[in-house]
Amino acid sequence: MPPTTTPLGNFKKRAARRCKEDKGNTMKTEKFKVTPLERAWILYDVGNSAFVLMIATLVPIFFNALAEAGGVSKVDYLAYWGYASSIVTVITAILGPILGTLADTKGFKKPIFMLCLFVGVVGCCAMGLAGTWLAFLIIFIIAKIGYSGSLVFYDSMLGDVTTPERMDMVSSRGYAWGYIGSCVPFVVCLALVLGSSAVGLSQMTALSIALVITAVWWLVVTLPLLKKYRQINYVEVEQHAIRQSFVRIGQTLKHLPQDKQVFWFLLAFFCYIDGVYTIIDMATAYGTALGLETTGLLLALLVTQIVALLLKKLFVCCDERIIFLLLQQGMLKEIHIEYESFILTFYHEHIAYIKPHYNSHDYNEKQSSNLVQ
Repeated sequence: MPPTTTPLGNFKKRAARRCKEDKGNTMKTEKFKVTPLERAWILYDVGNSAFVLMIATLVPIFFNALAEAGGVSKVDYLAYWGYASSIVTVITAILGPILGTLADTKGFKKPIFMLCLFVGVVGCCAMGLAGTWLAFLIIFIIAKIGYSGSLVFYDSMLGDVTTPERMDMVSSRGYAWGYIGSCVPFVVCLALVLGSSAVGLSQMTALSIALVITAVWWLVVTLPLLKKYRQINYVEVEQHAIRQSFVRIGQTLKHLPQDKQVFWFLLAFFCYIDGVYTIIDMATAYGTALGLETTGLLLALLVTQIVALLLKKLFVCCDERIIFLLLQQGMLKEIHIEYESFILTFYHEHIAYIKPHYNSHDYNEKQSSNLVQ
């Protein structure tokens, strides 16, 4: 029997009524709870986000002081900082396929993740010991590559720490707690740097201590993940695995024009996210080069973290309304959404009720959303 359809405008009332009936009769929606392993995975985002915030705020100020002491002009200082960030991006892009292959291979994920973590943490501490601007930049590049490499393995761990149905919620919590958790060491570091004269420290010494605090925070909050994580999904070691990873990338790029939607999405996302990270990496350095007040710059970036958390929560609340709007505008042809008590498939201008769906998991209103062509 084909599914019955209902005008999209009536969906909200029908869906709300169904949810209300299910809650009142057969099921009670419990608050989404993360498991200890999921919580350990989320905590790594809290740790590495502190490093990212430090790189975007206090580190450019540290480098500016070293550059001025070395006779580097404001223009060259800004250019060198941009070159260093670009070098990190290029090296990470080259290493990405290799690290991705290792992340999928049995026995490699956790050890190399620990190596990348170690490089990032030690590099973060070592930046405070650099005596010249060139040494500082070299250490910065190494530390940032370690951080970027760890993310390849960290992201691939999600499939081992949770189920496909819970990935969206767990990942969202990682982002949210990363924003707010990174503020904890940053507030301490900010107070230390801005109040360095009050405690008898030079600002450079305070910045060095701030880097150590950030590194320790990053390492400590990662310990639960190192203790609890076990690789479940993997492939056996293959011959020429790294070479094959580049071959697969080439095949993917070759077939991209055949799916224009995916091609344009990837191209648009590349340009968008590259712009976002350029702003993150260059904002404080650019503001410092223009002579803007350091305190104002740092406080503005702290507020940005808090605003980002609030907007993340808002986006999670509004995601279904955005989906409805896209459907109404014809920008999505079809979308499949699984709810706690029923499964629905949306079509442009209509909604088809597919079948009841009951399970024992304690998910929130929406368990998962999958775009379907």
